[in-house]
Amino acid sequence: MANAGTYWLWQQLAVSDALPDEALPTVIEALCSTSLAPYGVDSRGEERRTKALADALPALLSRVTRPGLRRRLLQQADDKQLAELAAQGVVVAADLPTILRTHRPTPGLVIGLARHPDQVDAAIGLLPGMHDADLEDVVTDWDPNRHLYRPDAEPAPPVPPALFDAVLEHALTPLARLLQNPQHEGWQFAQRADLGLPHEFGEGAPWRILATCPDRWHDLVEHPTLGTAVQHLLLDQAEVEARRGRMMASSSSYLTQDTDDGPAEQPEPEPALDTALLRACLPALCLPEVADLPKPSVTARHRLHYIANRVRYNPSLTDIAATQLQAAADECVRRGRLLSPPRNDDREHRAVAIAEDLALLSTNATHLAKACALLATLEQPAVVSAPPSPRLARITAGTDVLRPVRLLEHNYQHRRVAALAALAGNPHTPHTAVTDTLPTLHPLELAWIGHQNDVPAWLHTAAAALAPADDNEAVLRLLTDDELDRHPDPAAVLQSWLDAPESEGFWSRRDVYRAVLDSHHHTLHHLRQLPADEILTRNEPALALPHLLAYCGTQPERWKALLKALNYGPTDEKITFGELLDSIHDPAPALGGGSTAKAG
Repeated sequence: MANAGTYWLWQQLAVSDALPDEALPTVIEALCSTSLAPYGVDSRGEERRTKALADALPALLSRVTRPGLRRRLLQQADDKQLAELAAQGVVVAADLPTILRTHRPTPGLVIGLARHPDQVDAAIGLLPGMHDADLEDVVTDWDPNRHLYRPDAEPAPPVPPALFDAVLEHALTPLARLLQNPQHEGWQFAQRADLGLPHEFGEGAPWRILATCPDRWHDLVEHPTLGTAVQHLLLDQAEVEARRGRMMASSSSYLTQDTDDGPAEQPEPEPALDTALLRACLPALCLPEVADLPKPSVTARHRLHYIANRVRYNPSLTDIAATQLQAAADECVRRGRLLSPPRNDDREHRAVAIAEDLALLSTNATHLAKACALLATLEQPAVVSAPPSPRLARITAGTDVLRPVRLLEHNYQHRRVAALAALAGNPHTPHTAVTDTLPTLHPLELAWIGHQNDVPAWLHTAAAALAPADDNEAVLRLLTDDELDRHPDPAAVLQSWLDAPESEGFWSRRDVYRAVLDSHHHTLHHLRQLPADEILTRNEPALALPHLLAYCGTQPERWKALLKALNYGPTDEKITFGELLDSIHDPAPALGGGSTAKAG
């Protein structure tokens, strides 16, 4: 143990050229021994010792050759110091066995060793077992000046080709193995309908590493073991990343534009994948690995959606692989029975997505007609127009934000009619299949078609014949209390809001609940139909207190039942306030007559 005030002296001795070799063990002992005080470890002394040792390490390791002394020094260094010393050539490959006893391989250590041509093989030897994020850091952290933006900074040498190849291979190998064994547990969406393809399939470090070498994509898609993984990543991510980069560049250009003319018009960008690359990726385009997985009602739907997204991002695939895409779409529909009437709660979202994907991929008139019929089975939206707040009214003045058609789009309630319009735009869809669907649409969905410029003229004509003359008549208007005061039966108006069909737009239902709760015309009959969590957790608790007090009264068993019911979790169970009250016990006489109908 050295005195805390002498560490500076030991550090100066360590870096002195005049220090004899015989003194090295003593200096190392002083700098590597924990600083102690009468009460235990001296924290301030430890800070001084650690700093002194860090400053002395390069000089000491440059001189020390005895294994025991060198091992003690290396074990005292942290990961950052080891990386810096490796870059300086002070830590070498021969030190790795000692380092790996107490340290895990880090990207910094790999980079530091690989700075020296004779240490590249040793650096590559550290890659096995490293996490994807660490592999990515080996590539992205190679240039220490990447964030400095200094024109006078010395450019970093290129990543050694052997090291980059090894990093790429280690990053892509797990995905390549997964593609060779689709029955692997990594394909979890075969067991859970809410999951998509494996995480490695479309994002993460493997893609970000691959994205750094676009000049090698033409060769990598033909790689004997990694080629399929590269094809999948390029189809899913290359154009997405290119669009994101163009968007960021455009935003930056707009913000730095000095003239009043606005940013100059940019030429149409080249696609991220040229025709030759797209053709090379065709073996992976239709995800043959997914074709025979179990639970086809789930896997075929996901497969169809992934194929469609690839075509959306790479539109020229429609011409390059038309036959292949049509065959895959037909196979997905038949194997997954995708056009059968759905029977679960997520039916609307799934049916709309299937229709959108078939509109893009299919040439099967029968399937396209069934997709139109499938859309007709979905519930109509309930488009709600709440009175705007004074602040919102000022902001939206002179705009069409609050127009009925815009309200339909605001809550994404136009997806069904948009899917139908896409089906109508497919030349293989029978016109009668589309027009037979129109009478089942909400009046605002019909009006929405009339506002679109990219739908066929025959669809415009057919929809216009059924659309309402006044869009506002198709909107469920939430009246203010001042307006309700003038109505002969305000309670009936509130009930009409609750009876409106439930829509996909979540916020429209919340608007209804809020309007009912905020109105002084609501009764217990209305409250019983609202979700319990709306009343108990998302609004003033005082709203429920009078009813709970009158309901439980002086009966201890009812209070215990209330405690049990609340602990059961009304926010987790989608029950109404009426069901919550009924779960406690029979309705109290003071609250008799309340309805137990569920909210829509």
